[in-house]
Amino acid sequence: MKSSKASGILAAIFFCYGVIALWPSRTTATEPANLKPESMNQYKKPETDEIRKKLTPSQFAVTQQCGTEPPFKNAYWDNHRPGIYVDVVSGEPLFSSLDKFDSGTGWPSFTKPIVPAGIAEKQDTSFGTVRTEVRSKVADSHLGHLFDDGPQDKGGMRYCINSASLKFIPVAEMASAGYGPYLAPFVAAGLATASGTETAILAGGCFWGMEEILRKVPGVTKTTVGYSGGTTDHPTYEQVCTGTTGHAEAILVEFDPSKLTYEGLLGYFFRMHDPTTRNRQHNDVGTQYRSAIFYNSEEQRATAEKVKERLETAKKFNRPITTEIAKASTFYSAESYHQKYLVKNPGGYNCHVLRD
Repeated sequence: MKSSKASGILAAIFFCYGVIALWPSRTTATEPANLKPESMNQYKKPETDEIRKKLTPSQFAVTQQCGTEPPFKNAYWDNHRPGIYVDVVSGEPLFSSLDKFDSGTGWPSFTKPIVPAGIAEKQDTSFGTVRTEVRSKVADSHLGHLFDDGPQDKGGMRYCINSASLKFIPVAEMASAGYGPYLAPFVAAGLATASGTETAILAGGCFWGMEEILRKVPGVTKTTVGYSGGTTDHPTYEQVCTGTTGHAEAILVEFDPSKLTYEGLLGYFFRMHDPTTRNRQHNDVGTQYRSAIFYNSEEQRATAEKVKERLETAKKFNRPITTEIAKASTFYSAESYHQKYLVKNPGGYNCHVLRD
């Protein structure tokens, strides 16, 4: 929002929006593969009354009245999580965390939009300067301004954007929120899996029985048994069995978040084993049989902590939950004969059951 306290706020605004800014020369941008202008047709601008009800006063002032929020005091200037930024009014995709950089201005800055055709540019002569205003194509929301002082190795452009114009969609939620077509660059960067799936790494005793249950859960697309949470590179089954590698027998679960949430998956996890026995599941004893959730993102960590706390509060178990919640390290796939073991060996050893 524009403020009457010109001496402080306007100085900061000019720093971002360029006191001596010229109409920048543009390098030709190409749209990402499979993302065409018609992809934006599903997004609509609501009526003004609906927009006013939907947005905060700050969001309305920025997007509808060309306001500017304070630097360093906004939602996303220092956000480093992977995901995309969409128009807070219409939901149309605008920018990606993969193109975000720290400009030092106190506002989110990007080197390019997700879909160049989804951004409209307009000459802005306010404040006695000539600048390039950027607006969303569909909702016509005021986003910020464009300058040619960005990273030279990435095209030299700087999209200086108000956080109030944006809504952040974490990469783990993109598919379920309808932004699956924009996941490909995150897959290439190792931040997501193909086809809009998400991954989880869970440990709860012998991986044969865990996999037999998890592979049948609706929404699970693939399971792989292996070893995680240890220090030995490329451990073998024999090494893990000694309990000296630090690894737990674990399952790498790929699932479709549009059909099964991470929280929902953890619901199955806590029902299929005893999370109150430290380093033990029934007759299997040792650190390799510990109960553990190895999270792949801060979103997964927060969800795991929430689910664990909820179960503790509800006293679902007659002893304290000992499940370890730790950041995921390298997952090593187990030997081929362990994969789908109980499918290959019906009636084989299994100490897991899915409780009601």
